Amino acid sequence: MDQEIKELQKYEQTVQADDLLFSYPTNSGTNVVAVDHVSFAVQKGEYIAILGRNGSGKSTLAKMMNLLEIPDKGKLKVFSMSADEDENYWTIRSHCGMVFQNPDNQIVGTTVEEDVAFGPENLSVPLPELAQRVEKALGYVGLLEKADQQPSSLSGGQKQKLAIAGVLAMQPELLILDESTSMLDPKARDEFLHLVARMRQDKGITVVHITHDMHEAFLADRVLVLEHGQLRMQGTPAEVFSQVDMIRHLGLELPKWAELLWEVAELCGEKVDRSAYASEENAIAEIKRILKEKKEDIARPEKKEVIPVSEQEIMRVNHLSYRYEKKGNYVIEDIDFNVRKGEILAVIGHSGSGKTTLISQLNGILRPQEGSVEIWQENEKTFISTQKNADIKKIRKHVGLLFQYPEHQLFEETVEKDIKFGPKKMGYDDAECDRLMKESLPLVGLSDRVLKRSPFELSGGQKRRVAFAGILAMNPDVLILDEPAAGLDPVGQKEIFGYIEELRNRGKSIILVSHDMDKAAAIADRILVLKKGKQTFFGTPRELFSEKTDFLSMRLDRPLLMKTMKKLKADLPYIDEYEFDTKKAAESLVFGNEPKEVSL
Repeated sequence: MDQEIKELQKYEQTVQADDLLFSYPTNSGTNVVAVDHVSFAVQKGEYIAILGRNGSGKSTLAKMMNLLEIPDKGKLKVFSMSADEDENYWTIRSHCGMVFQNPDNQIVGTTVEEDVAFGPENLSVPLPELAQRVEKALGYVGLLEKADQQPSSLSGGQKQKLAIAGVLAMQPELLILDESTSMLDPKARDEFLHLVARMRQDKGITVVHITHDMHEAFLADRVLVLEHGQLRMQGTPAEVFSQVDMIRHLGLELPKWAELLWEVAELCGEKVDRSAYASEENAIAEIKRILKEKKEDIARPEKKEVIPVSEQEIMRVNHLSYRYEKKGNYVIEDIDFNVRKGEILAVIGHSGSGKTTLISQLNGILRPQEGSVEIWQENEKTFISTQKNADIKKIRKHVGLLFQYPEHQLFEETVEKDIKFGPKKMGYDDAECDRLMKESLPLVGLSDRVLKRSPFELSGGQKRRVAFAGILAMNPDVLILDEPAAGLDPVGQKEIFGYIEELRNRGKSIILVSHDMDKAAAIADRILVLKKGKQTFFGTPRELFSEKTDFLSMRLDRPLLMKTMKKLKADLPYIDEYEFDTKKAAESLVFGNEPKEVSL
């Protein structure tokens, strides 16, 4: 092994790809091209970000680098060794580490410790070095105290940390991250990215990072952008993101500070030089210039009518506590909040804070051990409780729940049968099931052309829409969504949050579990924060991120847009730094707003 590493250290390019082509066969007998004549090189120690919409070929390209897929045509070298020569297979694979988007796909051990040890064991790492690597990797990701637990007992975010630890313990020369931060809370994500930076500095590893987070992409040395399997853009982050029109054409987002500049320029009718999008500092300087020189007769856009949230409580959670073992620790403890009709309530907190346990209580999947969950029944003008078996079926008519990776909830032969399954179980007749199904389709951007197709032959985004439609067809008053946009590209995320706002406008109440501070703050009426199973905050986004709230102790950080607005406020004291939507923030900059009071 030592000799192998010495030989590896001689290479200059970690990856060299020349005219790569890869296709997937389909049941119809035709092939779908996933990677279409792509050429690029990754230098040793370089940090590359790969961007593109879902289905653009990013994951397939990553799998080829790790020899999980072999190109149909073209030439691929990894560590200067040909990927298509059998004698190089073990050497290349043993020095590549890959973290997938869904951690369940790569967890194999019966305990956390065993799972982390699996990779280095297969590399014949001897004791006591093996034990030291496992302990160090678990310490890196904050799971050392859970070493003896079963992986199934971990939260989604903790499982992602476990998968990361398993790869870190292998000490790879090439680290491939496939959306591996999408399920991490903000602090855990930042800690992981700092860890990757430290590994690059200390060990000289090469990093290839597939991400939909544009701020993560800005940390890279270079960015590659794929569309329909083809390499459409490449360059430094500044070079790529300065091409605003192309970025938007490819269905990608800009970093928040760049998006703010674009919105301000649009409002003022200004053309902006590409160099202004090269960094946050450039963008802030350009915003200040535009505002200083702006014309006085700029028309303020018409404000969209905002439907006020009703004062009617539709759900009450009273001093709720729960533990999985009789004498174990509480997973959630003394949780107390309400949900109003037509409200969007965001539930946020670090991985393992109890979010999934809490929402599982809200429609009776788990029953309260202490406290209560009560749901308003409009037709009877009374609350009913999840503690009563007789009321559970009624409650599930009122409360729909969509878990992480909702596409895993699909199981029927056709899309039509899958969407109708829930309403049928609720006791609706065929005509009513058909009506509810047809009403749900446009809400999630689906047409009736997909109804006779198998849900399993649809794209990932379409599967998620079908699962969403299946819950909407049950016509719930409260819709609980657990990370509904995780893993989706920016266009897919906008669609999901567009559906959520449309449902809110129709009087539905939404409970949204999210790790995305910017999205949660922009869309939520109120936010519930959990930390180690306890409720640490319940109030508006404005109250949460005010100077009066210690949000840092909750393992939270200010939304990225707010950070930029605070920097601008130093020279523009009239602006409202508590705007969490880029369009509203741009209007605050251009037209001025009276700062709203923050009261706790």
